[in-house]
Amino acid sequence: MHLIRSLLAVAAGLLAAGAAQGQTTGLDLAKSKACMACHQVDVKRVGPPLSSVAERYAGQGDVMVDYLAGKIRGGGRGAWGAVPMPAQTHVSPEDARLLAEWILTLAPAKK
Repeated sequence: MHLIRSLLAVAAGLLAAGAAQGQTTGLDLAKSKACMACHQVDVKRVGPPLSSVAERYAGQGDVMVDYLAGKIRGGGRGAWGAVPMPAQTHVSPEDARLLAEWILTLAPAKK
């Protein structure tokens, strides 16, 4: 569990370091790939809040990164209600993985 949290912290740090060097942050990437048209970080829009997605899948390791990246690229139906998520084939597998890693960093801290 601590290893997973450490890895997620490292991933978040790498995204932040990339931003400092002019590279894209997770939020910037999400905006550029139109994720934010249907999702927000902390409030429901068309799709669930990204923090809720993170909370549901937190602590399950790299398997969830792969799962979420697959859902980003392939779409989904029924996991979050009646509105399906269309496949986002314009998102590269690499960007889908970065987005999934970033989303998982949004889980609220466990008390």
